[in-house]
Amino acid sequence: MSTLWLIKLILSHLLADFIFQPKKWVDNRCAQHFLSPWLYLHTLIAALLALMFIGFQYWQLGLAIFISHTLIDGWKSYRPQTVVYFLIDQFMHLLVIIACWYYAFYALADIKEWLRLMRGDNTFWLLTTAYIFLSFPAGIMIGQMTRKWSDQLPRSAGLANAGKWIGIVERILILTFLLQDQYAAIGLLITAKGLLRFSEKDRQEEKTEYVLIGSLISFSISVITGIIVKHIAT
Repeated sequence: MSTLWLIKLILSHLLADFIFQPKKWVDNRCAQHFLSPWLYLHTLIAALLALMFIGFQYWQLGLAIFISHTLIDGWKSYRPQTVVYFLIDQFMHLLVIIACWYYAFYALADIKEWLRLMRGDNTFWLLTTAYIFLSFPAGIMIGQMTRKWSDQLPRSAGLANAGKWIGIVERILILTFLLQDQYAAIGLLITAKGLLRFSEKDRQEEKTEYVLIGSLISFSISVITGIIVKHIAT
């Protein structure tokens, strides 16, 4: 019941923020901030959707969602429209949803017990370490290992840091697929990347070789990490 309740709250938020909120409402809110009538209509819709899904007997939580959503979106309207502030905004909404869920179903003792169990959960710490390692640390390692070749290439006009983020997502997906024994999905991912990376006819041979080396190193690190995690976990 508690899990279904949480899912309904998340669904109501997704509908209110991304389905039932036209762009003109967002533009007006960014221009008029807390004076925008569309801000209050949007947050009222968010609260009503939540109450429709979980029941109007939880009107206190609906009121909390309305007030918090108004404050968060009003605050965000003063900030630049960047991905960082977008993620902060969504994270704060998620915290409110979790707080409402906790208030409805759990006591402080339950959270303390969950944290105590997490501190002694080897799998949790193992997976956390593996995923963090495959993000920025592995990217820096690969950059150092391929530096002697990257220094020989001319500066590319491509998107800034795009390769770094592609590598991070690729390694995380490979580890996830490996832990789920989805080896065919790994093959599909590598094939798709190869088709996109090496289909350019005007790409320099040196650049192609550099990308291939980096991709193979990234793939190898992901697979080795996955094998180690599976071995320790079992």
